[in-house]
Amino acid sequence: MAHAALPAGLRLFMALYRLIWYPALPLVMLYFLMRGRKDRAYLRHMGERFGGGAGPVGAVWVHAVSLGEMRSAVPLVRALLDRGDCVVTTHLTPAGRRAAETAFATEIAEGRLAACYLPLEFGWAYRRFFRRLRPRLGLVLEIEVWPVMILAARKAGVPLFLANSQYPARSFARDRRLAHWLGHPVRALAGVLAKSETHAARFAALGAPNIHVCGELRFDQPIPPALPAAAEALSRAHPALARRGVVTLASVVEGEDDHYLTAYRHVQSELRRQGLQPPLFIHVPRAPERFSAVGDLLEAAGQNVLRRSRAFDAQLGPRPGAFDPDADILLGDSLGEMYFYLALADVVVVGGGFVKKGAHNVIEPLALRKPVLVGPHVWTIEYPGIEAQAAQVMKVCPEIPDLAAELLDLLQNRHKLDAMADRTDSFFAEHAGATRRSLAVIDPLLGPRHD
Repeated sequence: MAHAALPAGLRLFMALYRLIWYPALPLVMLYFLMRGRKDRAYLRHMGERFGGGAGPVGAVWVHAVSLGEMRSAVPLVRALLDRGDCVVTTHLTPAGRRAAETAFATEIAEGRLAACYLPLEFGWAYRRFFRRLRPRLGLVLEIEVWPVMILAARKAGVPLFLANSQYPARSFARDRRLAHWLGHPVRALAGVLAKSETHAARFAALGAPNIHVCGELRFDQPIPPALPAAAEALSRAHPALARRGVVTLASVVEGEDDHYLTAYRHVQSELRRQGLQPPLFIHVPRAPERFSAVGDLLEAAGQNVLRRSRAFDAQLGPRPGAFDPDADILLGDSLGEMYFYLALADVVVVGGGFVKKGAHNVIEPLALRKPVLVGPHVWTIEYPGIEAQAAQVMKVCPEIPDLAAELLDLLQNRHKLDAMADRTDSFFAEHAGATRRSLAVIDPLLGPRHD
C-alpha cells in the first residue's frame, strides 16, 4: 500500500514522542503496580504489554480500550466472525479484556478469537506484535490515537482504520492548533470510519485520509435477553416497584455520588410530603474498585441500601430475606449486568455529565426505550447527544436541582415518560446500521469471505 509522505514537523514530533517513552517507562510500570493493588488483573499477562502473547495469525485486529468500547465493538466483531474471519482484540484495561472473553468465550475456545493487551508505545514492541500475528487489518475503536501504533502499522503494511470514531469539539479545538504547525498522526492512518458528518469534517481538517461516515456501532449492539427477563421477573414478583417507580443512575463516576445523593433526598422528601412512596434509586458506579466505598457512602448518608452482591443470586433472583422491596437504593455492585439495571428503570440518569470529564453512553438505555437525563457536560456524547435531544428522547439538566425537578415531573406524569419512550423507536430506526456500513468499507481489504 502506497503512503503519502508525512510532513517534516510530524516526523520530528514522532521522533521526540518515541524518545519520551523510554524515561517514562518506570512511571508506566508504577501505574500498573498501583492499579494492580486494587485489581490484580493489571499485573497479569505483562508480556503482552511488550508485544508478546498468542493469537490466530492473519486475523483482523480490533482495539477496544475498555469495557464501553468493547461493548460497542461486539456487533462488528460478531459480523467479522460470521464472515469467517479470525479476530484478535486488544485492550488497555482488564475490564475490556474480560468483556471480550465473556462475549466470545466460544470463539476463544475454538481458536477463532484471542483477547490480549495492547503493546506499550515502543516500536520494537509493535514490531514483535506484528511479526507474531501478521494481522490483515486493524480497527481502532473511538479516538485512540497512539502515534507509535499508527506508524508501526503503516511500516508493517497493516491498514489501520479508526472505527466508530469521533473527535469531540473540545479535543478538536485543542489539537487543531498544534496540527497546524506539526501535522497530526491521523495522516498516517489508512482511513477513518466516523460516527457523523460533523466528526468526519474534523478528521478531514486534521488531514486524515479515506474518511467514511458509518454511524455508531452501539445502535447495533445486542441486548442479552437474560438481563431484561430477570428485570421483568423481579417486577412481576414485586408489583410495588411499579407503583413506586424506579430511577437508574448508570455509570456514576467519582465526584458525582454526593451530587446524586442531593437529588435523591430532594425527590424523597417531596414525595413523602405528598404522602407518596419515593422511587427505588439504582446507583451503578462505573468503576468496580469503587463499589464497596460507594455503598458505604450511601449508607452513611442514612439511605437504606441493598447491594446486588448480597440481595440477589447469580441468576439475579432475589435472595429470600435479603431483598427488601422498600429499600431506598439498590447498589449495582456487579459487572456485565447493566441491562438488568436499565430494564428495571422508568427513567435513566446517565453518569459523567455532572463532572467535566463528560457523560457516558446514552444508547444502551435508549435501546430499552428508557427516557434519558444527563448533566451539562455532554461534549463526550456530541453524537448522538445532539440528535437525541432533537428527537426529545434525552434531556440535559444544567444543575442538580434541575435533575431533581425533572425526575419529580416524569415520575408524577406518566404520559410524559411514555411519550419520550415512544419516540425512541423511530430514533433507533434512523441511526442503526453502522456495522453494515463499516463492513462495506473494509470488505475489499479483507478479501473473499470464508464461509
